[in-house]
Amino acid sequence: MSAPIDLYYWPTPNGWKISIALEEMGLDYNLHLVDIGKGDQFEPEFLKLSPNNRMPAIIDQKGPDGDPISIFESGAILQYLARKTGQFYGQSERDSIVVDQWLMWQMGGIGPMAGQAHHFLKYAPGLNPPQVLPYAQDRYRNEVGRLYRVLNDRLAENAFVAGDFYSIADMAIWPWAQNWQGQEQTLDDKPHFARWLDEVWQRPAVQKGKALREDLRNRKQTDEEKEKANKVMFGQK
Repeated sequence: MSAPIDLYYWPTPNGWKISIALEEMGLDYNLHLVDIGKGDQFEPEFLKLSPNNRMPAIIDQKGPDGDPISIFESGAILQYLARKTGQFYGQSERDSIVVDQWLMWQMGGIGPMAGQAHHFLKYAPGLNPPQVLPYAQDRYRNEVGRLYRVLNDRLAENAFVAGDFYSIADMAIWPWAQNWQGQEQTLDDKPHFARWLDEVWQRPAVQKGKALREDLRNRKQTDEEKEKANKVMFGQK
């Protein structure tokens, strides 16, 4: 029996990618919370696993050669887990290439752009002093809209992102895309995108992975706690 995978996690879109994947793949895991609002990502022990001070990260006690291996970067973790289990990477090399293309599209596009949109639309106006920057808001809102139109066009011809099969590419994109309202987007002109969002959400493993300690994301904070967390997360520490 394989040893559980150690998951270093906080309930964010990047964290959900891996909790969803672990649930989908039926892998046992031990949860280690990395409270990014308190600065756990800067602790020396965590930096040994993730030198870029970002979660998620994992430790697989039984790596490719039987020895432990630690991995950071959510896309790299998804690729590793898919190869390890032989799941959600398609049935052929051609399938895997398509999965990788859309996984990289998420890593280089949807993740950064949606993250910036969310920052400038939600967090920046709440900083002290408030930072309401219309140029930045418009830039990232518009780019996220363009990317979702690309995704909608892709899904007009395919059940899932990489083709007719559900893959780690869907697991990577969905946690960001499901927050389309927070990114001030619309589904009115994206019916295929809307269909895909709902189909992925109906998967029990997706629901379970997203629910993993989501209570921490929704916990009430005082204004002082929010300000302190913002300073930690947004480089003002």
